[in-house]
Parts: sequence; C-alpha cells; structure tokens
Amino acid sequence: MTSVADDALLSRSDTDTEAIGADLATRLGPGSRVLLYGELGAGKTAFVRGLAAGLGVDPDDVSSPTFTLVQEYRGRLPLYHVDLYRLAPGDVDDLGLDALAADGVLAIEWAERMPRDDAGAIEVRLEHAGEDERRITVTTPAREDPPE
Repeated sequence: MTSVADDALLSRSDTDTEAIGADLATRLGPGSRVLLYGELGAGKTAFVRGLAAGLGVDPDDVSSPTFTLVQEYRGRLPLYHVDLYRLAPGDVDDLGLDALAADGVLAIEWAERMPRDDAGAIEVRLEHAGEDERRITVTTPAREDPPE
C-alpha cells in the first residue's frame, strides 16, 4: 500500500494547529488511527484537541495522557488519546490498542515507540519551523482502486 502526503501546512499558533486537527476529524470514521510524530512542544496535544473538536468533544477536556497513558473522550465517535512517551516498544502491546481502534478514533502521540508499522494509519508529523511556527504534514494511506 502506498501513501499520499498532503502539502505541509504552516501553523502559527495552537489555534491554527487545532483547526488543522479539526479539519482532519471531519474525514475520520470508526477504526481510524492517527499517528502523531514530533519533538516535545511540537503541538501534538494541540492537534488532538482539534481532532476532539472535530468529533464533537469539548477541546478544553483534552489533556496530555502522559501519566494515564490513555484518555477516552465521547463525541460523534469515541476518541482514544494515547501517549507512548514513557513506554518501551515492548510495553505497547499490553495496552490493547487494536481493540480500542475498532469503534472510534485512535490518536497516538509518540507513535515512533510503536513496535511495528501501521500501514493503514494516518501519519501526522509536526516540526518546529520558527519561534512560534510549526510545519504539519498529514500523510494518508492511498486508497486502492477496486479490481475491474
């Protein structure tokens, strides 16, 4: 399966980052998985606040699940917000992320700590692009054309 990288978007604030996340959320359905990559302070949690808003969840309810590992929010679809920062790749399988993803949207911060690739997931890369700017690249799995 190939993937398609959207153009990099420039965010100048948390509000911009949240708006980009909210826009993506409008295109998500049950079983969607969003993998977030970026350094500390790159805006991963702000992006998830945007996903939450786009799914009908109050974005003010969203906080980084660094110590709880998984936060669940109820909206048009359940949003499961996962932070793998404190886990080793071998510990990730114990979370049962595959089961969570079935009925809602799974957003994973620090996805580089996952023990294996997830070819069907959407990848979001957030990079510092200046003092208050972030470059956000969203890569979606390419849809395969049905056989003729």
